[in-house]
Amino acid sequence: MAVIEIKNLSKHFDNVKAVNGVDLSIQEGELAVILGPSGCGKTTLMRMIAGLEKPTSGTISIGGTNVTELPPRARPIAMVFQSYALYPHMTVFNNISFPLKAHGNLTKPVIKEKVEWAASILGIQQLVDRKPRQLSGGERQRVALARALVKEPKVLLLDEPLSNLDAKLRASARDELQRFQRRLGITTIFVTHDQIEAMGMGDRVVVMSAGKVMQIGTPKEVYHQSTNTFVATFLGSPGMNLITMENHLLGFRPEQFVPQEIAEGDKNDLQLFPFTITRVEYLGAEQEVYGYINGNNKDNKVISNLSSETKIKLETEKTYTFAVQKEQIRYFDKSTGMRIKPDRKGNPE
Repeated sequence: MAVIEIKNLSKHFDNVKAVNGVDLSIQEGELAVILGPSGCGKTTLMRMIAGLEKPTSGTISIGGTNVTELPPRARPIAMVFQSYALYPHMTVFNNISFPLKAHGNLTKPVIKEKVEWAASILGIQQLVDRKPRQLSGGERQRVALARALVKEPKVLLLDEPLSNLDAKLRASARDELQRFQRRLGITTIFVTHDQIEAMGMGDRVVVMSAGKVMQIGTPKEVYHQSTNTFVATFLGSPGMNLITMENHLLGFRPEQFVPQEIAEGDKNDLQLFPFTITRVEYLGAEQEVYGYINGNNKDNKVISNLSSETKIKLETEKTYTFAVQKEQIRYFDKSTGMRIKPDRKGNPE
C-alpha cells in the first residue's frame, strides 16, 4: 500500500494537451475512480502512472519515491487492462505466474505458493489448468486480477476492466472487485467512463474533462455539490437540469423536480415552475417526463424523474405546476459554468 502524489502532470501529443496540469493525491488503501468521457485524458493519466507514457512535465511519486523517470518494471504497481491481455496458449496457472517467472530469481515452490494464494483470493483455484478460451468473461477478469495481485504491488491500476462484461455480470463483478479491494486494502486507481461504476465503487471520484480535473470528492459530493456545469450535467442519468435565469444558470436534479402536490416541505420552502409536458417515457419502476418551463421558452427544456407509482395523471401538451425544494437548487455562472453561492435570500451572489 502506498500514497500516490501527482503534481502538475501534463502530457502533450503534438498540439493536443491530453493531460493538462493535473494535481492529485490518492491516499493509502483508497479506491479512487477516474471518471470522464472518451478523450478526456483519463487513460493517458493512468498510463503515465504506470510508466507506459512519459510525461511532458510534472512528477509522480508512489510511497514517497519519485517514479517519474522509472520504467514500469521498477514501479511498485500492477495493471489490469480492458482486454485482460491473457496469453491464449498458456494455462491459467502459467498466466498468473508469468510475472513471477519473468522476475527470474524465484524457485518453483515459491511461485506455486504465490499462484495458489492469488487464485484462492479470487476464487479460481479450480480453473488453474484451463486455457483462457475455456473461461467466461468474469473468470478471465479474475485471472487478470490474480496475475496483477501475485506481484504483491503497492498500487493496483485498473483500466476499464469491466467494460467487456455483460450488464448482469458487470453488476456482480463490481461488488466482487470492491470487496476484494477492501479486504486487501491495496491503493487502487480505477479508470472508467461509466458513472454507475464510479459512483458505486469509489471512495472518491476524480471527474476529468479535456485533460483537466474538474472535481474530486466522494460520490455524494460530486453529485450533490457539483462545482461546475460539466460535472453537474455529466453525472446522473439524465444529468442535472439547467435553465437560464438572467445572468446565471439555475440547476436541479430530475428526481428533485416533482408535481407540487407531492413535493415535500412547506410551500415557502419550494420553488414553483410552470411545466409544459411534451413526452412521457415509461421505464418500469420509473417514468421520465420531458418538457419545458417558463411559458413558451422552449430553450429551458427539463426532465422530471418520477416513480411509476405516482398517482397524478400527466398528459402531454398540458401545463402543470412542478416544484423543487429551494435548498436543492444550485446556481452557476452563465459565462464560466462555475458554481456560485446564493445569498441569504436565495439569490446568487
